[in-house]
Amino acid sequence: MSLAATPVAWGDVAVDAAGQLAEAGIADAEMQARRLVEQASGYEGGEYYAGLTRVPSQRQLAYLDAMLARRLAGEPLQYVLGRWGFRGLDLMVSHAVLIPRPETETLAGLAIAELILRDGSDGLVVDLGTGSGAVGLAVAAECETAHVVLTDVSAEALAVAQANLAGLGRAAVRVTTYQGSWYEALPESLTGTVDVLVSNPPYVRDDEALPSDVTLWEPALALRGGPDGLDAARQILAEAPRWLSPGGSVLLELSPNQMDEAGAIARASGLAVEAVHPDLSGRDRVLQCRSH
Repeated sequence: MSLAATPVAWGDVAVDAAGQLAEAGIADAEMQARRLVEQASGYEGGEYYAGLTRVPSQRQLAYLDAMLARRLAGEPLQYVLGRWGFRGLDLMVSHAVLIPRPETETLAGLAIAELILRDGSDGLVVDLGTGSGAVGLAVAAECETAHVVLTDVSAEALAVAQANLAGLGRAAVRVTTYQGSWYEALPESLTGTVDVLVSNPPYVRDDEALPSDVTLWEPALALRGGPDGLDAARQILAEAPRWLSPGGSVLLELSPNQMDEAGAIARASGLAVEAVHPDLSGRDRVLQCRSH
């Protein structure tokens, strides 16, 4: 039965939604039901529990019904909501971009730390293949004087990043966007000036199996990195020395089993491999290199 046919309080609606999600085998059914109810009702955070006693309108229930149907069909919650949190930012997400993930918060944190270590949060950061803009916009939001460049080959993805940029507030004036493939997007004037080059490139092998909720919904362009998953990393590392400022840093999110080969590629490109950083689950996730 459609939720829209049941005029009851939001609390009962939430219980019903959680039951449907659990019956479909969806993990964290109660949490996901809450997120859907928050979105439909407008009662978020501290207002949520007070809102559970109130009666929704038919329009609100129809909206929840539509979102619930999408989630039950397997569409990831983040796309159903059209937004997701990342280091305190509320980001718009669509099928044109990857869903922001916790391990990528590690990448953003390392970029911020590197910038602060260099010159007190000033400097130029380039986020290659930015997708939703998550990493670069987190840097701009948390480093008050940083200048940030976002690039993406996909016009649709860059439109999402630009929408998120519009919601950044005053920090948005320090962010520039360019469309293009990797360094082709950058103006020549940036040669030798980039203090931190950061990227979460496609690094999944072409033949690597992925969960269906990833392969069916997330953009393959942002996932698949060639036969060994390192096609994009090769391009980024090979040309990095030309764009980096003296002592500039490259931070790449990769798969744990790619670090040795990616490190060899970096050294062959004239970069010094400085560290391999773990993500929140303790797995090797970010390769850090530096120009000489």
